[in-house]
Amino acid sequence: MNLLLSALRWIFDPAHWQPGSQSPLPLQDRLQEHLLYTFVSVAIACLIALPLGFLIGHTGRGRQLVIGFTGSMRALPTLGLLFFLLMVFGRFLSYDTAPIVGATIAFVILAIPSILAGAYSGLESVDRTTIDAARATGLTEWQILTQVEIPLGLPLIVGGIRAGTLQVIATVTIASYAGLGGLGRVITAGIGLNDYDRILGGALLVTMLALVVDAVFALLQRFTATAGLRESRTTARTGSRRSPRPTTRESV
Repeated sequence: MNLLLSALRWIFDPAHWQPGSQSPLPLQDRLQEHLLYTFVSVAIACLIALPLGFLIGHTGRGRQLVIGFTGSMRALPTLGLLFFLLMVFGRFLSYDTAPIVGATIAFVILAIPSILAGAYSGLESVDRTTIDAARATGLTEWQILTQVEIPLGLPLIVGGIRAGTLQVIATVTIASYAGLGGLGRVITAGIGLNDYDRILGGALLVTMLALVVDAVFALLQRFTATAGLRESRTTARTGSRRSPRPTTRESV
């Protein structure tokens, strides 16, 4: 308990947040770097995974192949992959560029499975009768995808992005092993200095950042649900709480 309170005091110490202070690791800079690495990696992963997931969810083709592929990608050790990419790109790129490229690729690979799964699961969750009705009204396949399937499956799509983002936030801490910034530099500096307040403080900052981002995505997931989906979920929850009253008739 004393270690936790000491770590919290270290976090809220104004000297660690002031630009140009005596602290070698200003926390606001490390926090911005952490968010930057996360945003760039998740954005690239979305550009790759969302179109592929929409194609699979709309056509139903290649689903089993993608499930096996994403499962194998989840099993990849990110730290080992990072070191491998650093060795590969270190031969072709400069000393400053290789860590950035290698770390970004490693984080993109980490985020793709969750985003891809959310994309095709969101489209597959749409009722087939709704799609058939849209097709019967004369909508093209592109219109069905953009006006029916994606809007109705948006909560699950956002859920996939949410899961991928949280995984990246937790894993960006290993970027410090590649000489990059982020909140991982706080933890590694604490390990080097044998400063337990700094180590636990950095871990708590990563946790708090993940919780804040998760709360934002939870609100976004709630607001992206269409009115019909929200009403059906509310009705389902209300109906499940109410047990039907048995009716008995006395025979005379």
